[in-house]
Amino acid sequence: MSRGQPEKDGNDGANAGAEELRVAQLHLRKIPLLAELTDEEIARVKPELRIRRYAKREVVLHKGGSGDGLLFLLSGQLQVVDITEDGRAIGLRMLAPGDFFGEIALINNSTRSASVVAMTEVLVAFLPAPTALHLFSHSPPVANQMLRHLAQKIQRDSEFRALLSINNTAKRIYTYLVLMQRTQSGSAGIQTVVENLPTHQDIANMINTSRETVTRALLTLVQQGIVQKDAHRLIIVKPEALQKLVQA
Repeated sequence: MSRGQPEKDGNDGANAGAEELRVAQLHLRKIPLLAELTDEEIARVKPELRIRRYAKREVVLHKGGSGDGLLFLLSGQLQVVDITEDGRAIGLRMLAPGDFFGEIALINNSTRSASVVAMTEVLVAFLPAPTALHLFSHSPPVANQMLRHLAQKIQRDSEFRALLSINNTAKRIYTYLVLMQRTQSGSAGIQTVVENLPTHQDIANMINTSRETVTRALLTLVQQGIVQKDAHRLIIVKPEALQKLVQA
């Protein structure tokens, strides 16, 4: 079996496999692409899923591999990376639970254009190409979600290319945070946060700078009271101040 395609559960792991499929079914409802499937459609999809856990830093997909299915991130965090000719890993984007990936190679019937690496331990569901393509062509909600996803992906890629063209390194870091920030409502009220903040090295890889530069820039933001670190996320205390740094 090629590395990167989830393994089928063996007979000695039937109970564990059944439990993971049950968990996967629950998680599938949280994936926008599949959220509007009927119970009957979910029941048809579930037996086709192949579930696998990956350890931190393990490669989930290899660049150049076959586009033989669609993958869903059920838990943990992934990073899409490209490997340059001199062997450097360039981070392209982060994936969070609910995201799916591998759709371009699947739709184009081509090879994978990038690799996907686990940033934490992750649980991934693999849906074979025939089942995924059937959903694309026979489920209007799935087709509509896919169109919106591709449009958003084009916009994000455009924004990221613009970010990489910024000459000022600090401003590039601040712009990255603005692109990653999301507004959330919780017990503390409405907050602007960057969830599952990547490591400083991962951020550096994504925006073409050094880890030390990222560390200094984030420390400056903390000292100025613009951001606060909270476990694996960054709270943007003063979004307007961060935006001013981007526009300066």
